[in-house]
Amino acid sequence: MNQWKNFSKGLLRENPILVLVLGTCPTLAVTTSAINGLCMGLATTFVLLMSNVFISLLKNLISDNIRIPAFIVIIATFVTVVDLVMQAYIPTLHAQLGIFIPLIVVNCIVLGRAEAFASKNGVLSSALDGLGMGLGFALALTVLGSIREILGALSVFGWKFAPGDGALLFVLAPGAFICLGFLMALVNKIVKKN
Repeated sequence: MNQWKNFSKGLLRENPILVLVLGTCPTLAVTTSAINGLCMGLATTFVLLMSNVFISLLKNLISDNIRIPAFIVIIATFVTVVDLVMQAYIPTLHAQLGIFIPLIVVNCIVLGRAEAFASKNGVLSSALDGLGMGLGFALALTVLGSIREILGALSVFGWKFAPGDGALLFVLAPGAFICLGFLMALVNKIVKKN
């Protein structure tokens, strides 16, 4: 597989949320606004990229008996970095995302890419895979957050474009399921055409 395909597959064709249906817990919980979705997506992208690179670098040094615990320690290290940086520099956003930042450690996207890809491929391929999957995750969260914010609050990225309130349903959990379902159907229709 060429490097462009390594990178681009996560954007749409194998999008972690919209096609593979991985990481739905943070997806449904934090996408009440576009900025929350974007920041959660970027935090996960950083963890995916860095953990894929380090796991690829260390794959021959890690025994099969301790492979998964070693991967989790590597992932947890980068999640801790993200958590502490967000807490120090953007505490308001850190408070909004809450427990979902530390829970990146157990996000099936991150551990899945470590096990399925980074542990079997070179550093460049693993970096591009992590970056592509992470950006695909960030894109899906941002689009879903934007849709929910537009319909639920008549704003996008905090910018109010119409007076009044939107439909409260879309800011609540049922709205997340509804929007995600329609978005998944649309993306799967596009992917099947190609």
